[in-house]
Amino acid sequence: MNKDSGVLKAWEATIRKTQQAKKRANSIFGTMHLAHADEDDNNDDDKDGSVRPEIYKEDKVLPNGDYYTGQWSDNFPHGQGKYLWTDGCMYVGEWFRGKTMGRGRFSWPSGATYEGEFKSGYMDGTGTYTGSNGNTYRGQWIMNLKHGHGVKNYANGDWYEGEWRRGLQDGQGRYQWKDGNHYIGEWRNGVIWGKGSFVWDNGNRYDGFWEDGLPKGNGTFKWSDGSFYEGNWSKDPKDQNGTYNRASEDSHLEWEPQQVYADLSEYKICQGEKVSVLPSQKKLAVWRSSKSDDSSKRMSVDGRGSVGVERPIDRMNLWDGDRDESCDVGGARTPTEGMELEDGLRSLHFDDANIKGIPRKPMKLPRKAKRQGETICKGHKNYDLMLNLQLGIRHSVGRPAPTASLDLKPSAFDPKEKMWTRFPTEGSKYTPPHQSCEFKWKDYCPVVFRSLRKLFKVDPADYMISICGNDALRELSSPGKSGSFFYLTNDDRYMIKTMKKAEVKVFLRMLSAYYNHVRAFENTLVTKFYGLHCVKLTGPTQKKVRFIIMGNLFCSEYTIHRRFDLKGSSLGRITDKPDSEIDETTILKDLDLNFIFRLQSSWFEEFCRQIDRDCELLEQEGIMDYSLLVGIHFIEKSAAGDLIPSGAQTPIGGAGEGTPRLSRADMDQLLLDPSSWLASIKLGVNMPARVERTVRKNEGDQSQLIGEPTGEYYDVILFFGIIDILQDYDISKKLEHAYKSFQYDPTSISAVDPKQYSKRFRDFIFGIFAEDT
Repeated sequence: MNKDSGVLKAWEATIRKTQQAKKRANSIFGTMHLAHADEDDNNDDDKDGSVRPEIYKEDKVLPNGDYYTGQWSDNFPHGQGKYLWTDGCMYVGEWFRGKTMGRGRFSWPSGATYEGEFKSGYMDGTGTYTGSNGNTYRGQWIMNLKHGHGVKNYANGDWYEGEWRRGLQDGQGRYQWKDGNHYIGEWRNGVIWGKGSFVWDNGNRYDGFWEDGLPKGNGTFKWSDGSFYEGNWSKDPKDQNGTYNRASEDSHLEWEPQQVYADLSEYKICQGEKVSVLPSQKKLAVWRSSKSDDSSKRMSVDGRGSVGVERPIDRMNLWDGDRDESCDVGGARTPTEGMELEDGLRSLHFDDANIKGIPRKPMKLPRKAKRQGETICKGHKNYDLMLNLQLGIRHSVGRPAPTASLDLKPSAFDPKEKMWTRFPTEGSKYTPPHQSCEFKWKDYCPVVFRSLRKLFKVDPADYMISICGNDALRELSSPGKSGSFFYLTNDDRYMIKTMKKAEVKVFLRMLSAYYNHVRAFENTLVTKFYGLHCVKLTGPTQKKVRFIIMGNLFCSEYTIHRRFDLKGSSLGRITDKPDSEIDETTILKDLDLNFIFRLQSSWFEEFCRQIDRDCELLEQEGIMDYSLLVGIHFIEKSAAGDLIPSGAQTPIGGAGEGTPRLSRADMDQLLLDPSSWLASIKLGVNMPARVERTVRKNEGDQSQLIGEPTGEYYDVILFFGIIDILQDYDISKKLEHAYKSFQYDPTSISAVDPKQYSKRFRDFIFGIFAEDT
């Protein structure tokens, strides 16, 4: 796992743990309710009868030179107030228990300002940032990053209006340069990418596809006089081709398509300024007021302390995802003291569950399992087949081929587009000698799969080493339900599955739609396919073995502790193994599921959109019986194998493998340069998240697909994707549905028509995935 990926996971985990630990601490120790500044200050009693702390005015210069004036309550800024730091930064606005929460204005000594909504010290909500260089942004924010719809005006006269994602232009948007030329269309990670139009102020325009800020693929250049040039665009003149349609015979005779690239080189996208410090990085020098005592402590804007606290509630407020013992308050904490707090927290946590009427036992890690699969050594029944496969792959991927554009002709997807190669044992002009039996090798739609590997950023050399290197493949112990056999490469990156002829036909039929879909949606959750091949053994049997090569969703340096295959149906959707036989590699099913998966808000929105897009593709192609495969890595666990809920500390000496923790300063530094970690996490891969434990009231009740939430959370890394997408609703599935409908509830049966299957699948998935609020 690379450094950026690990840092990002720690950042995500830190944010979640900080918020959850505080919430749990407040609920456990009965923190009194604190009113917002706009609530009735004269109302001394809460509805539950508890007394609110008094809100009063403080106006004081602090020992370190900082200055605060405003409302105060229970040793926290609370209500309206102004804080001025000695370095010249200033915040004026609403506070809630020491947090900048609500509307406010933060200003930097450079002259830059942000005015808008805050949450827990972050610029979060709707607000306006005005930079010291004159740039302004008005729009939506999430955790100091532009995210959502917004308008940015640059000091040089350029402006952009459209969608932002994690601080960069992403989605639909319009960028206009100061001379009036403008681009309207799709963006990705701050770069023009996708389908869009560039319009010059002289009336000329380009409409088509873009890649990395330049025309790439199908597009049309139009002149103001009605002439146009249409074709395939590329910065490399060798890949450029198209046709002219001139308004008159002598118009634009000197023009060449490469002139467009020269013209566009003058139009750059302005970059945003880097701020020296973020509001969430500023520390407060908080004091004990005259109404309490004179001891002091320092705390961050979100209320976390760093020196001098005695009360149990204050100590709990310091528990965050960092787990940095050097930040504990009130001097060094002894191991015994830490364990006592840990035990108290966990016992209270489970007592709370029992109050809800849902008793449950602490969760444990499943037992460890040996590495999956049997290595195919010499003497194995499929040894020759493996050699044939490796020889064929090396031939297919290694042979020279022209640079392929991602814009493919319809003929490339023709099922008849295949290439046979004979592999005699003595070798031939095109094939090497080998020790296996003679065989024939077939490549289906080779241009398409070469383009797919390019689209998925698969290096050909790495691909061949994984599949055809010195390390043997591993055969999984038993075939799947369909009767197919599975093989894994030694590095776990690729999975090879044998296919029936009917499945090959289904895939070739939908190949064009699949290709266009994965090209259009970078975050698609459908399985990534890299090649489709056939080995035909010579001799009297003439046996054919068809293979498809796909990505292994669970290839990770993290241990996958739980695996679920989820369809949204209930009939037979439970594991028939006893608990003693369930290990890390066991595939559990719908009725085994005991979690709700909670994703950070922006990822949850993208997840919902992508599930809809992927299901629409499968529904249109007549596909059913697919699954969402989910893998869970639990971050916090003890040496004894106990899973540790969010907010509970790992017992001393009991930390297992997990994600490194970040300090608040490191976390905020990441936010200063979001592009550095933007590419290190993808939807469904290495995703930091939380899971909430659920319990079914009646374990034998198969009508309750989703259990009752318990409020018990665990920090996890998630892996998920849609698999088994090659089963169409053929006559056998129709007969299966009709037969089972006589015996069972038709809605519980897996085999239903694609439209009904898609709706049921989505309803179920949107019930078990939720936004982490």
